[in-house]
Amino acid sequence: MKKNRYLLCLLLAAFMLYFAVPRLSINFDNTQGIFSLTWLAFALVVIAGNLTGILYSPKRSMRKMQSGRVKKKSRSYH
Repeated sequence: MKKNRYLLCLLLAAFMLYFAVPRLSINFDNTQGIFSLTWLAFALVVIAGNLTGILYSPKRSMRKMQSGRVKKKSRSYH
């Protein structure tokens, strides 16, 4: 379920970048250029965070196997 959310956020961020990049002017001279660079940096951080969430999330099959195993208590007769 979380992977679907990460994928949706990643696609939305890529979609916003697709529309925003042609309209941004990257100049260091004025505040508009500083805003553009800051916006691009935050967009890349969002994309990197979502990719990290997708790639490094624990696998479902491992969790199911571990929850299925029930450790038996060892009895001691002391």
